Amino acid sequence: MATTITDGVKVSVETVYQPEYSNPMNDHFMFAYKVTIENMGDYAVRLLSRHWYIFDSNGAKREVEGEGVVGMQPIIEPGNVHEYVSGCNLKTDMGSMKGEYQMERMVDRSLFNVQIPEFYLIASYRLN
Repeated sequence: MATTITDGVKVSVETVYQPEYSNPMNDHFMFAYKVTIENMGDYAVRLLSRHWYIFDSNGAKREVEGEGVVGMQPIIEPGNVHEYVSGCNLKTDMGSMKGEYQMERMVDRSLFNVQIPEFYLIASYRLN
């Protein structure tokens, strides 16, 4: 699990290779990832947007930006956690992702960025 803390917001990511949705013969490798966002600060925060950097082991790089996560812009109260699961496809059986969330402090509407730690997407058969 990869974890980082930025301005009192802890982000942890776990990954799993999904062979049932992958097709290696066509360079299609599917991964799921679970993100846990914990508000360790004193004020409620809202997750406004995400910006991902996605890397295949062949050197290809993609960027994905958008509002919220899985269609939501959750408000996370102090001491609470928001979790979600999403997925990513690669053209290789190994790669990585990292990024950032733009957050808003509800107390004063100030914006800040929270780092998403780099995590690795590796097909399970590569780990043997």
